[in-house]
Amino acid sequence: MTLAGSTTRRKKADAPDRPARLLAWYDRHRRRLPWRALPGEVADPYRVWLSEIMLQQTTVKAVGPYFEKFVTRWPDVTAMALASLDDVLRMWAGLGYYSRARNLHACAVAVAGDLGGVFPDTETDLRALPGIGPYTAAAIAAIAFDRRTMPVDGNIERVVSRLYAVAKPRIQELAATLLGPSRAGDSAQALMDLGATICTPKKPACSLCPLDDGCAARARGDQETFPRKAPKKTGALRRGAAFVVTRGDTLLVRTRPAKGLLGGMTEVPGSEWLAKHDDTAALAQAPVIKGLTRWHRKAGVVTHVFTHFPLELAVYTASVPARTRAPDGMRWVPLVTLNDEALPNVMRKVIAHGLGGDGIRPS
Repeated sequence: MTLAGSTTRRKKADAPDRPARLLAWYDRHRRRLPWRALPGEVADPYRVWLSEIMLQQTTVKAVGPYFEKFVTRWPDVTAMALASLDDVLRMWAGLGYYSRARNLHACAVAVAGDLGGVFPDTETDLRALPGIGPYTAAAIAAIAFDRRTMPVDGNIERVVSRLYAVAKPRIQELAATLLGPSRAGDSAQALMDLGATICTPKKPACSLCPLDDGCAARARGDQETFPRKAPKKTGALRRGAAFVVTRGDTLLVRTRPAKGLLGGMTEVPGSEWLAKHDDTAALAQAPVIKGLTRWHRKAGVVTHVFTHFPLELAVYTASVPARTRAPDGMRWVPLVTLNDEALPNVMRKVIAHGLGGDGIRPS
C-alpha cells in the first residue's frame, strides 16, 4: 500500500457520508429479531429493555426462545411486576447470569410502581433503575426513544476498533461519529448487525461491508487482530460436593440465599465451593436425614465454568424410604416437575449426573 493510497483511505474513513451509507446498508440487510420493531413501527421500550437485559453476555440464538416465553407470559412491564421473583427465576432458568433475572424483576417493580409503567427516556433516568448500566441505558435510549447516543456492545466495539485501528479507550468516542442527524436507534442496530453478520471475529467478509473502503485495519491487513484485549483472567479452580437424594420419585432440593451467586435459585444440597477443597470436610456438610448413614459417590465430577472461576463438583447419591421428612430449609419436589424449578445449569448437570441422565431435560 502506497502512502498516497493510505491517505486516500484515511480521507474516506473520515467522510461525512459514512452514517448514511451505514443506514442504507441496514435498510437492505437488517436482521429480523423478535424484539426489533419492523420498518416504520415505533419500538416498544418494554421489549427493547427485556431483550437488552437478556442479551448481556448471551447470544441472540440463546435469547430468542426465552424472549418469546417472557413476552407471552408477561406482555408488558406491569404484568411482570405483578409476578413473583420465583416465577421470573423459573422462566429464566438455563439462561445464566442470574443476577440479571433478579434485577429484571426489581426493575419491572420500580417502573410499574414508581413510574406508572412508563420507562424513562433519558440515559440518566434509565441508569437509576435496577440492572441498567451505562451500555443498557444508552441502548434503550437510542433504540426505544431515538436519543442521539451510541451504545457500544461487543459487535460495535469490533466494528469501530477495526474501522479506526484503535484500542478500547477511544472506541466510545469514535463510535459516536457514526451517528447521523436522525435515526440513532437504527444506527446502533446497524452497527450491531454489521458486527454480527459481516465484521465477524474471524474471517470478516470485508468485501461486503458498506464501510470497507475506509477501514484502517483492513488497509493494514490485520483486521482480525482487533479489538485488542488484555488476557482474560481466570480465577482459581474451586471444588465441592453435591448431594442428590431421592425419595421414590421425588428429589431433595433447597433454595439458595437471595443474595450472592445464583441467588434465589433452586439447588440440591451441597458443600461450600472452595479452592482448598477437602473431601472429608465436604461430606461433613451433607444433609442430615434420619436413617441415612451411607452415601454413594458417583464416578467422575461435574464441571462448570462461572465468569470468575471454574468449578468441579463430586456428586454423592442416596435413596431414602417413603415418608422421610426433609431437613429444615429443604423440600421434596417431584422428578417430573424439575423443569419447572429455577434450576441453574450447574444444578441441571449435577442432577443429570446423579440420576444417570434421567429426570431432567437439559436447558
